[in-house]
Amino acid sequence: MEGQIESGSKRHNYENYDVEVPETAHQISSDSWFQAGFVLTTGVNSAYVLGYSGTLMVPLGWVPGVVGLILATLVSLYANCLVAKLHEYGGKRHIRYRDLAGFVYGRKAYSLTWALQYVNLFMINTGYIILAGNALKAVYVLFRDDHVLKLPYCIIIAGVVCGIFAIGIPHLSALRVWLGFSTFLCVIYITVAIVLALRDGIHSPSRDYSVPGTRISKIFTTIGAAASLVFAFNTGMLPEIQATVRQPAVNNMLKALYFQFSIGVVPMYAITFVGYWAYGNSTSTYLLHNVSGPVWIRATANIAAFLHSVIALHIFASPTYEYLDTKMGIRGSPYSLQNLSVRVMLRGGYLVVNTFVSALLPFLGDFESLTGAISTFPLTFVLANHMYLVAKGSKMASVRKLWHWLNVCFFSLMSVAAAVAALRLIVVDSKTYHVFADV
Repeated sequence: MEGQIESGSKRHNYENYDVEVPETAHQISSDSWFQAGFVLTTGVNSAYVLGYSGTLMVPLGWVPGVVGLILATLVSLYANCLVAKLHEYGGKRHIRYRDLAGFVYGRKAYSLTWALQYVNLFMINTGYIILAGNALKAVYVLFRDDHVLKLPYCIIIAGVVCGIFAIGIPHLSALRVWLGFSTFLCVIYITVAIVLALRDGIHSPSRDYSVPGTRISKIFTTIGAAASLVFAFNTGMLPEIQATVRQPAVNNMLKALYFQFSIGVVPMYAITFVGYWAYGNSTSTYLLHNVSGPVWIRATANIAAFLHSVIALHIFASPTYEYLDTKMGIRGSPYSLQNLSVRVMLRGGYLVVNTFVSALLPFLGDFESLTGAISTFPLTFVLANHMYLVAKGSKMASVRKLWHWLNVCFFSLMSVAAAVAALRLIVVDSKTYHVFADV
């Protein structure tokens, strides 16, 4: 491999292709593994956890749901570790997922990975705006159930707040204090949801835990739930998070992943299982809709979920922001008038599109399934295993090669099946609810 710097970008020639890797306008190699672990834990315990009882457990039931969640945890840890170990493959740091894919495969894979990743992150962020809108509406309904403030209006308000936050926080490393704040918010809504659900479950009659639907619909919802299982644990932006970590980058990132998949998943497990235990197959895709209790406590939990969604969206939008900032050649103080103006224009425009899609199709569970199908499966499982084969295959035993190929084939099939199931769910919901629905 040979490399040179041309016009503010690094060009790397690798065998018979070359891929241009632009320098970044964002800060890299400055954070501890603990901060990276908190970023990952913020993602896995985001307000999405308020929907897992309904989107994961209801379509699967107790045994498949519990087993599936544990298996998804283990295979996600394994796949993410593979990607983390390739961060310095070839003797250089790959600070973006597409940079790593381009280095391993070439220009076409660079472009395809770029497309898959940004579709993945766009849909995750669409879900965050839907979540924030749901939380805002839930607060309003607690005090005035007059149907005046509808969900699309709440989604628009959420999009505006996300835009203001995006303009004020220039890059991922600048989230330092906000990560602590997000952890505090996370503790609030998870604790409130668990305590109130436990109280409801203790005092309510026996629940129905059977999987609802016809035989055909159960097949599709089960496949869709499998996609949601892997969606729950994976960011699709691991190299971008790892780029912020100080050296040794691989060892520090592995520590962050072990933190995420051990201590970090406990709150998510607790709220998922307690919510389903308390309400059975009538569990909502937003658990705070089910719980009963003092109005002020439920309002506080919903406000915490709203604010946390704003912070979490910024994490998952950061690769997009980094691309836009780098493309525009932002340099100097991030708070200069010129740089603020650029962020207002670019990030504001991105979030306008996000907000429009969120209001148009506010079906949270369907977005989780579709995101898992068309991007999480290919990025986190198919690509990770195959890249590792290409990079390390010459040193692998035959049995281990076979294991990675089985993973590639299995998750490829799962991706296709889950995409079909998710699209069917969206079509069905679109017939039940009109666009810009007040669900």
